[in-house]
Amino acid sequence: MPRGVSPKREKEYEKIVGKMKKEGRYKGREKEVAARIVNKQRREAGETKDSPKGARSKRRTGKAKK
Repeated sequence: MPRGVSPKREKEYEKIVGKMKKEGRYKGREKEVAARIVNKQRREAGETKDSPKGARSKRRTGKAKK
């Protein structure tokens, strides 16, 4: 997880990793996939420095300002 991640997101990451290991999903890649999921949630919630809230969804639908 990147520096500056809230304790809430850190717990969520650990929970996802444990769940994937328990279910046997993404064998050997649990940490990578969990990090991607948490980072996506952070980005969509506007918790990252690089992308404003909802920027990706606007880009995908073609509604971004030019």
